[in-house]
Amino acid sequence: MKPKYRRLVIITLIITILGIATQLILMALKDNIIYFYSPNDLKLKYGETKNIKNKIRIGGLVLEDSVIIENNKTTFIITDRIHQIKVYFDGSLPDLFREGQGIIAEGTFIKNNLIASQVLAKHDENYMPPEVAEALKKNGVWQGDIKQ
Repeated sequence: MKPKYRRLVIITLIITILGIATQLILMALKDNIIYFYSPNDLKLKYGETKNIKNKIRIGGLVLEDSVIIENNKTTFIITDRIHQIKVYFDGSLPDLFREGQGIIAEGTFIKNNLIASQVLAKHDENYMPPEVAEALKKNGVWQGDIKQ
């Protein structure tokens, strides 16, 4: 085989192996990626879809007078002042969780409700998760600086 064709075969083989390796890595990561949405983004992207297969994160403000706690089971509403998502959480909430504050809830979206497996609250009075603040800014509701 001439050197020119040998180089062509080697380059083709390397590109094929890199392509296969990239595909395998992306397939492995697909199940581990968790997307972030604001309630408005979720409604715009999925519309009337009632279920989303993968785990997602929804961030926004806890709606005033929406928190109901019974026997370590909590129900509350996350809003970005445009749309609202009802959240069900079974477990103890973070100490800093309260109405009107920014939070992120992670879980599965079933029947237009989020069944949360984890609730993350802000850590002081000045902090807002950057994703939540950006979503609120985009909707014209945020009034403050983003601090990380």
